[in-house]
Amino acid sequence: MAQSSRIKDADGMRADARRNRERVLVAAREVLAEHGIDAPMTAVARRAGVGVATLYRHFPTRDALVRGAFQRQMEICTRVLAEALAASDPWWGFQRLVETLCRLQWEERGFPAAFLATFPDSAAEHARSRARAEHDLMTLVRRAQASGALRADFHPSDLIVVMLAHGGLVAAVPDDGAASRRLVAYLLQSFRADPAGAALPPPASLSLRGLPITAAHVRGRRPSRP
Repeated sequence: MAQSSRIKDADGMRADARRNRERVLVAAREVLAEHGIDAPMTAVARRAGVGVATLYRHFPTRDALVRGAFQRQMEICTRVLAEALAASDPWWGFQRLVETLCRLQWEERGFPAAFLATFPDSAAEHARSRARAEHDLMTLVRRAQASGALRADFHPSDLIVVMLAHGGLVAAVPDDGAASRRLVAYLLQSFRADPAGAALPPPASLSLRGLPITAAHVRGRRPSRP
């Protein structure tokens, strides 16, 4: 067993090192979702069951850890935005982008903060990537508006509002995919220039009695026990 852990993969990483790296990434996504991207690196190492030295060996900075934890989601966003721009129907591209962002947010609650974060150890590269993404998003919005599908007063910053609203829902009912899809459908219909929209997805199985938000939660306090 000890000898097998020293066998290296095609990229030169030992099997035990790869397992440690994957454990760190899984733990990072959990901890970042719970505590934000400023969560202590020690908390990630503790959740992963590895030493801090092992964590830093794989991810020497917090920025490297955040990017590594959400690399797949970042790549998906880049690809979907490119496909949206290339689509012959700009509304379809816009709709797919919004649905993808919210689906990734539902899958990984820590992703939006990572997506919007700045990375000091690669500031120039990140600034270029962000500027390109902002330019592409503005182009997509203008095309959808020019087609007559997207309302003329929509602004790209409204996507942040969408993610904040959807993030609140995901935090309250993290396992309810139906509620997520229905909210996204409502929001997309509100962005249409014409009032007629497609049928909404099936409703979520929520009720006022089972709502996990009370007045005390809204005020930031836990409800007192009877």
